[in-house]
Amino acid sequence: MLGAIIGDIVGSRWEFNPTNNYNFELFSDQNSFTDDTICTIAVADALLHDSDDFGQYIHKWCRMYPNPMGGYGGRFAKWVMSDNPQPYGSYGNGSAMRVSPIGWWGSDDFAEKAAKSAACTHNHEEGIKGAQAVAWAIVEARELKKIYGEHLTEDIILQNGFRHSVSIYEESPNSFKIDLSEYRNKFDETCQGTVPVALWIVLHSKSFEDAIRQAVSLGADADTLGAIAGSIAEPLWGIPKWMKEKALLYLPDKMKDIIRDFQEKTGCNSD
Repeated sequence: MLGAIIGDIVGSRWEFNPTNNYNFELFSDQNSFTDDTICTIAVADALLHDSDDFGQYIHKWCRMYPNPMGGYGGRFAKWVMSDNPQPYGSYGNGSAMRVSPIGWWGSDDFAEKAAKSAACTHNHEEGIKGAQAVAWAIVEARELKKIYGEHLTEDIILQNGFRHSVSIYEESPNSFKIDLSEYRNKFDETCQGTVPVALWIVLHSKSFEDAIRQAVSLGADADTLGAIAGSIAEPLWGIPKWMKEKALLYLPDKMKDIIRDFQEKTGCNSD
């Protein structure tokens, strides 16, 4: 979960000011958390309360932070402001950027929970598929890490792949291919235009930081692509301690409390 938050914070500076410089500055006074982090925290909070009413918690947390860096998307902003919020058929990547806590929760019905976390707003088939693909990728990444431990390499990741998550977008994982040049400097807010790209980036990563840098320097939807790639890269590579400590400085205490409680509950304090 913290991987998504770090990817969001690192990418926030570049969401509307894209960079293709792989060696960009990770943290600065121009970075902050965005709606991606708020919604991720909300999903974690729902899980901590054993609730499948993800919409209630997302609505509550977004109202607590009505003006995050970058704001909320148009239809989602109306959903937040509504006193009777209803799903609106979105296939935006918002469903995929907030789902990571479900991948760490450890329940067998994670795919169903991922669908529910999406459907309160993003009830379009592609919105649900995006959330489920990311949840599957996190679960598969955790399994790879469990099997290979410190011996996990980029080659092993490529050989094994994220078969369930990739199969959501491809008939055969062996046919999965992304040409990143086709996505460079193109702002795409859809699940189908973001999630496969994040999967490809992480499959070709060699560390958590490398995955984040690749995602953000693509010059696309930097904070959300960073959040999705970061959420998948976290269980594979772990997060350097200094990056955790730095990112937490950007968060209010209420969010840090949820992260702490979630880590204690799940043991997902990845190193």
